[in-house]
Amino acid sequence: MAVDPVGSFLNHLAAERGAALNTLDAYRRDLAEYEKSFDGCDFTTVGRGDIEAHLAALEAQGFATSTRARHLSAIRQIHAFLFAEGWRDDDPAAPIRGPRKERALPRTLTVDDVSALLAVARKGDGIRALRNACLVEMLYASGLRITELVSMPVASVRRMPKMVPVRGKGGKDRLVPLSDRARAALAAYLPLRDAGPHKGSSFLFPSRGKSGHLTRVRLFQMLRAMAAEAGLDATKVSPHTLRHAFATHLLANGADLRVIQTLLGHSDIATTEIYTHVVPDDLADLVFVKHPLAEGSGE
Repeated sequence: MAVDPVGSFLNHLAAERGAALNTLDAYRRDLAEYEKSFDGCDFTTVGRGDIEAHLAALEAQGFATSTRARHLSAIRQIHAFLFAEGWRDDDPAAPIRGPRKERALPRTLTVDDVSALLAVARKGDGIRALRNACLVEMLYASGLRITELVSMPVASVRRMPKMVPVRGKGGKDRLVPLSDRARAALAAYLPLRDAGPHKGSSFLFPSRGKSGHLTRVRLFQMLRAMAAEAGLDATKVSPHTLRHAFATHLLANGADLRVIQTLLGHSDIATTEIYTHVVPDDLADLVFVKHPLAEGSGE
């Protein structure tokens, strides 16, 4: 038995699946909570009943269905790993069926909402204002995940390309678009960035923090502040909301669902199909009738 089963499992996720640091941190927290529930046992001896008791305790504490489903996913994966590696002869989590996780519709913004947010982001002419405008324009123009944007290398955009290479989840590479407005925002921001105190940084949005670039938390806070100034409900605005707006507005204007899947970096088109539920019914019908993979489509 490994001295540290959780550590071995997380190393496996990082090495074999290319799991991101945020994903690994989430697994670590959930498995630490699971390990606290052990009563005289460990990862090699815990049984199905112990796992079910842990899940019941989470429910009794008021944890949401989605949270309990996430915990069970982590538990299933570590036990499958231990079984596959020969550290135990059975997989006690395999038979357990967890709570059905309801799929929430993505929060999005209207075109007017995005315009109001951009107007606030573009206020001023100093480096912070130019950086903010660049951040919002790129989020909305490209559908980037927050980590993909804040950690973007400056070399990727030096030549103002119309398509920017991005390394997404699981180390998968894709190209995302940059609109004319996003490239104009970049052109205005880069000279001031290059003349600033972090001009030697390899990141597009450098920072003096440990990561060397603007953090996810800081960008989240900045967007909330801009949303409040724009008169929007700040609790409903985040980097992910702009990603959803990118996809929803593309779909509403007739973009093919498969193209949106590629731009967002979704491995399964079923993930992208959720956007058909936040556009008018006639547009959703158009997707299912005209899309080449739609059931019954002759096109």
